[in-house]
Amino acid sequence: MIEVFKTNIDNGERAQCLIEKIHVGFPCYQANFDTEDCDRILRIKSISEEINVLAIIELLRQAGCTAEVLPDELHDTCSQLQSGVTLG
Repeated sequence: MIEVFKTNIDNGERAQCLIEKIHVGFPCYQANFDTEDCDRILRIKSISEEINVLAIIELLRQAGCTAEVLPDELHDTCSQLQSGVTLG
């Protein structure tokens, strides 16, 4: 299972710190940030259990950050716009 979150994380060092917190709190998750993406996305993958979306959002909130689940179609549109693909 993969969940994608829109965040306000634009700093690589802060992103790395949050990834470490996620890995400590949720050892079955693999997390990474794309701070260059327009939505500053956080991707979390788990092969052994369902991702606890509310717990991830709360972990980021406690760190002074914002996060919300990013619907697949919204992120696809943003990625296409960044790559210069015309939607029509």
